[in-house]
Amino acid sequence: MPISSIDPATGATLAEYEEMGAEAVEARLAGADRAFLAWRDTGFAEREVPMRTAARLLRERRVALSRRMAGEMGKPVRDGVAEVEKCALACEYFAEHAQGFLARESIAEGPPACYVEFRPLGVVLAVMPWNFPFWQVFRFAAPALMAGNAAVLKHASNVSGCALDIEQLLRDAGFPEQLFGTLLVSSRRIDALIADPRIRAVTLTGSVEAGRAVARRAGELLKKTVLELGGSDAYVILADAEVEAAAAACARGRLVNSGQSCIAAKRFIVIERVRARFEEALVEAMRAARVGDPLREDTQIGPMARRELRDALHGQVRTSIERGARCLLGGSIPAGPGAFYPPTVLTQVARGMPAYEEEMFGPVAAVIATPDEERAIAVANDSIFGLGGGVFSGDYERAQRLAIRDLEAGSVCVNATVQSDPRLPFGGVKASGYGRELSRYGMREFVNIKAIVAAPRPAPAANTAHSE
Repeated sequence: MPISSIDPATGATLAEYEEMGAEAVEARLAGADRAFLAWRDTGFAEREVPMRTAARLLRERRVALSRRMAGEMGKPVRDGVAEVEKCALACEYFAEHAQGFLARESIAEGPPACYVEFRPLGVVLAVMPWNFPFWQVFRFAAPALMAGNAAVLKHASNVSGCALDIEQLLRDAGFPEQLFGTLLVSSRRIDALIADPRIRAVTLTGSVEAGRAVARRAGELLKKTVLELGGSDAYVILADAEVEAAAAACARGRLVNSGQSCIAAKRFIVIERVRARFEEALVEAMRAARVGDPLREDTQIGPMARRELRDALHGQVRTSIERGARCLLGGSIPAGPGAFYPPTVLTQVARGMPAYEEEMFGPVAAVIATPDEERAIAVANDSIFGLGGGVFSGDYERAQRLAIRDLEAGSVCVNATVQSDPRLPFGGVKASGYGRELSRYGMREFVNIKAIVAAPRPAPAANTAHSE
């Protein structure tokens, strides 16, 4: 069966790709393994050259790549251009900092001499989703390749064109031809890929169910994994916050990537005495977002990536309303083609509703009122997820204490919403996964942290020869 790319704005088929057979997959794995054996012995200066070239090519091709994303998964082109720029920044960041991040660390000076070296692992399998089809690849690939590894990519099937674009760009940048390869295969073949002895580690961004499956298989084989899974990020709006500014920031955070982001702001826990003001400002900001053709420069919200995803989100909204939530905005599937869903605001959200307990992967905001700060923190943490979150408060020191001490998440913002950044570690706790991407911490996930103990050099033997 061919792998299809379908335009979510129109429902038209853009392209069909033949799934790779066993021989083609074997050739890719063998080629990546051979390329790794040579690449691991290159120096950082040699690796830096193609990585910086990749950054330049990303910027040169940003319009074409953004249009590819718009066509395959509905991202508005202006957001696609920003995503490509972020990928270029990551390439430059790791080109500049890789040597320092992986520099030898001296533990003790001899005798004996003790130090730590960071050596690449081998071929890394990346199982990536469709929602940030370039960024989520480059945020693993840039540090992994700079560390001396090779990589093979199993991308989401609906963004196969993006996957092939990435492979071609890295090849054009001057990386060895088989160092990075795309595998056009279905998800049912992931288990076999993980089991291949040439795959030394696996990184996955995706659903909790997908993460469990990969962790189970990799665990059986004792292979390293990094998992970035779902999120239902909670933002606490305290009574002393600048309510209108907080609502505007929360709307931007909820609507990033048309709401299809693991770290999008999703649940808004508001102190009751400012709830009405917050809701009014949030509805106004959400209503103002322009929904439309992702190829238009002024579009802010495109379609969801697939109709079945849109329909599943709508089912969560309807079930939440049936169980007592009140809809302040949106909540209806629009007429016409495509997988569009309107910005939606639900209030009076409580336990037992999908809007409270599940990840809402689309432009739907859930407002939960609480009487005080203590209860707000408890509600924020009352989730299986722990990816991102935040606190809005006029008391900066108080907000920082809550962010550091109380909110259970891998990233927490004060008076802002979470965004990934090459300089900062990114990942979650609880069902949001484990391990970190980006920064020095992410770069060290796929290396062998090797301890070296060197005994003192033996003293040179005394010269016992006698002259005649």
